[in-house]
Amino acid sequence: MSIGTNLRHVQERVETAAQKAGRDPNDVLVLAISKTMPAELVEAAALEGQVHFGENRIQESRDKIPQLPEGLIWHLVGHLQSNKAKYCPDLFDWVHSIDSVPLAREAAHRYREKGKVCKALVQVNVSGEEVKYGCEPDDTGEILSVLLEDEGIEPVGLMTMPPFDPDPEASRPWFRALRRLRDDLSGQGFPENSLKELSMGMTGDFEVAIEEGATIVRIGTAIFGARGI
Repeated sequence: MSIGTNLRHVQERVETAAQKAGRDPNDVLVLAISKTMPAELVEAAALEGQVHFGENRIQESRDKIPQLPEGLIWHLVGHLQSNKAKYCPDLFDWVHSIDSVPLAREAAHRYREKGKVCKALVQVNVSGEEVKYGCEPDDTGEILSVLLEDEGIEPVGLMTMPPFDPDPEASRPWFRALRRLRDDLSGQGFPENSLKELSMGMTGDFEVAIEEGATIVRIGTAIFGARGI
């Protein structure tokens, strides 16, 4: 199938999952994960109307993004090291992987010195899995507070990656945990706009994520195929 067909199929699945949960499908953003995909496949998706794309690695993004049309919106969804934050303002409009106070401050500084504002999500390791990046749930409020203090970053929500499991239902408790953490933080007085987004769910489990409140789903394989179409 073509990328256009795949994008339409994904959107149909999003709409079905949202309607099942009594949600408006327009409240769910499909983020096309273009990591490892050549620029021509990303451009093919853009020509089909896809605007939001996610990358994992700084160096790959520095090579790829300049080859692609202006007007696309780029998200960093992979782990960000503090010493690579200096490259982000020229590449990314969103960063999904802020997971410490020092990284929050460094990223904010880099965007502020370029006169830009980045939309940022705090990555939370809700499962406690040792191989996963992300802050402890109890540290989320402190990181959010730092982001709210700085002009270079606009915090907009939370992100998580559950442990891999071929059964989509296995991810449900972790998606639910992130939603509940968001609700707890909201109850503590954090501004509503700083907690609006929940970035969770990928090709194998995004319908479950939508049922649990995801507003951004990160879709790679269902759009581009395992190694591209």
